[in-house]
Amino acid sequence: MLRSTPFLLFDGNCAEAMTFYHRCLGGELTLTKLGDTPMKAQFPPEKHDRLINAHLTSGAVDISATDWMASPALAPKQGNTFAIFVTGETYDELKVVFDKLAEGASEDWFQELHDMPFGTYGQFFDRYGVQWIFRGASRE
Repeated sequence: MLRSTPFLLFDGNCAEAMTFYHRCLGGELTLTKLGDTPMKAQFPPEKHDRLINAHLTSGAVDISATDWMASPALAPKQGNTFAIFVTGETYDELKVVFDKLAEGASEDWFQELHDMPFGTYGQFFDRYGVQWIFRGASRE
């Protein structure tokens, strides 16, 4: 069975972002700093506090992430090139997580959870520039 696991790239705030997602989604969070691995010798000391790996699992939700480690010539660009798709069985189940993750979300392109012909739908870019898309059963 195949499953999709998003992998997120941050520019020095991976620990903050993944800790926020952990507070919202619950589950288990593992954070590994570059400086705590044998790989640290391959990078300058100023990168040793960055996360080489972050992994959050909560039920069927599975998110992996890292801080950017490449040279400044290959700087990361946050934007709309990725999203996390969250599905749920009920509107109420989605609404709780939607509201938590929407804290500090961009007002641009914000769509509150609403009924569509195919069920409930909503989306936004959170405070870290990550796009979240929600879909589930209608309110009825």
